[in-house]
Amino acid sequence: MLRVLLLLLLLLRKQGCSPRPHRIVPDEDAGDRRAEAIKRLLELFGLEDPPRSPHHFKQPPQYMVDLYNTVADADGVTKNPDILEGNTVRSFLDKIHSDNMHFLFILSSVAKNEKVLTAELHLFRMRARLADGPAYKRHHFCQVSVYQVLDKSKLDSSEGKKLLSARLISLQGSGWEVFAITQAVRDWTEDESSNQGLLVSVRGLAGASVDAPHMVRFASGRDHHESKKPMLVLFTDDGRRGASGPANIFPDVNPQTPVPPAEPMAPKLNGPRITRSLDPVLPCQRHPLSVDFEEIGWSGWIISPRGYNAYHCKGSCPFPLGENMRPTNHATVQSIINALKLSEGVNSPCCVPDKLFSINLLYFDDDENVVLKQYDDMVAGSCGCH
Repeated sequence: MLRVLLLLLLLLRKQGCSPRPHRIVPDEDAGDRRAEAIKRLLELFGLEDPPRSPHHFKQPPQYMVDLYNTVADADGVTKNPDILEGNTVRSFLDKIHSDNMHFLFILSSVAKNEKVLTAELHLFRMRARLADGPAYKRHHFCQVSVYQVLDKSKLDSSEGKKLLSARLISLQGSGWEVFAITQAVRDWTEDESSNQGLLVSVRGLAGASVDAPHMVRFASGRDHHESKKPMLVLFTDDGRRGASGPANIFPDVNPQTPVPPAEPMAPKLNGPRITRSLDPVLPCQRHPLSVDFEEIGWSGWIISPRGYNAYHCKGSCPFPLGENMRPTNHATVQSIINALKLSEGVNSPCCVPDKLFSINLLYFDDDENVVLKQYDDMVAGSCGCH
């Protein structure tokens, strides 16, 4: 009996068995790899940290939503790269919320490397209540002037403000009025302390008895709906541009047109049917690659899109390369050299993107301002052998 027990112990030891349960060691590197991947993705989007999600549900300005829909399709892919001036559009809401047409916009989120191309003040004009009388019938226009505030204590004199824009508007009607104030915003981005806001005045025409300030009213940031609040819109460029590549020599490809997967070619067999699994190598083509912002954890601050299809290129570039492989001349020569074994260490050409498209993100920044940003070379539009 003792001999049997000894043999069993030796057998268990030989098989590596142990009375103690096996402890599963967690993959500590998995969390580090994810953190590093998210960090690299943020860098790609020009961000150091993910912006904070708004503390409460916040509706983005309709102007920014409409601009995004004009520039991008449902997946965020750019419809026309020439629509935007620069690659970034930032919107800011008034921080003073006063009724005396004095506005202040905080521009601390504008990066130092961003070049301000155009700056616009957007004011929503409320529908006027016209009174009866000959004065109102004779005069149909008033003058609206926008000033850069230089000294808040001297607003009644020319020393305290600088005229930026002025024009005549009708006493009737309602809707958005836009004024160009580019130079003032450039001054503020160079010297943040010089930003003391904007002042808007409404006056009747010379000799007119019309009480223009009461006839023409603009929505303020205090008592009016979020969709009508005064807004500053900046069109900027941060200098980030995608590398130009061989994509330019190929005809345009619609990024929304799916590329159907090639049908595997059935082997021609003369003998008995072979039942073993065959794994044919498909030719170079485009395949889906979904990027889901909710899965990454970014859905709280990204407004649109919720994700996009980046696509990726996969497949072989066999000799001889046909036109359907969209080869470059260099790839054709490399394929020939590889096939004829004329030089050692020369591989066959690779299946890579030869047409790249940009995408657009509409998102909240850390100050809950809405930003529209365009990123180059984010979607594989087509694939070829290079």
